[in-house]
Amino acid sequence: MPTLPADLAATVDRALAEDLGSGDVTARLIAADVTATAHVLVREDAVICGLPWVEAVFRRIQPDLQIDWLVQEGQRVVADQRLFTLRGLARSLLTGERTALNFLQTLSGTATVTRRYVDAVAGTGCAIVDTRKTLPGLRNAQKYAVVCGGGVNHRIGLYDAFLIKENHIAAAGGIRQAIQQARALCLGVPLITEAETMDEARIALAEDGDLLLVDDFSHAMIREAVALVRQHRAAGGRTVIEYSGGATLAGIRALAECGVDRISVGSLTKHVQAVDLSMRFA
Repeated sequence: MPTLPADLAATVDRALAEDLGSGDVTARLIAADVTATAHVLVREDAVICGLPWVEAVFRRIQPDLQIDWLVQEGQRVVADQRLFTLRGLARSLLTGERTALNFLQTLSGTATVTRRYVDAVAGTGCAIVDTRKTLPGLRNAQKYAVVCGGGVNHRIGLYDAFLIKENHIAAAGGIRQAIQQARALCLGVPLITEAETMDEARIALAEDGDLLLVDDFSHAMIREAVALVRQHRAAGGRTVIEYSGGATLAGIRALAECGVDRISVGSLTKHVQAVDLSMRFA
């Protein structure tokens, strides 16, 4: 399992503040000392992700609330499977329900779609990679979910890698100039270069960056770029090649079979379809 994000507690606090405001007025219909048991079910096949967020939500509301998990993080589940049982004050269960399930359904949605892509390229040696196209405020949580689904994280933000794209290239006066200016900064972070043409790919390889992104290449161009990268690595180079640009589940296998090391898929975190969950009092 991936390392839990450092901002997990802060993310939960923000979500609870957003939902609770000055307090849960509807929960006040229930006497403060009434206890209850509730079960949470999944209504569709999925990969479950978000257990630590659920725990954090309910512990924030009632520290001694009991949560009995029947599944593990990253586990595949089937429709109508019970995920966990809650025992505590009825008000606590009602107040925490929506925030906890929002985290669980969203992160499970990300993990589930990631697993579908990972399964689609199984046996090719190609990794499925996320992007920065995440829900605002949930980047670290969604990237955690991608790893739970079997994917790989790209850079986290703008600070932990250079990613030289067409606008950087235009502003810097060319792809070689942009790469050399990045190296001159001596920041010790990975150097990633996006190429939109074979000429740009050749220049990036000559500069031996960490990662070459081929953007919207045809299959024939991808195979040509892969051959160049393999020749480069055989000669002692280190560059890894990644396809970037609108990959779909239907077409991902064919892209992987072109020989790329990685394929980045923005829809893993951008086009989130929450997993259907349900909480019912026993």
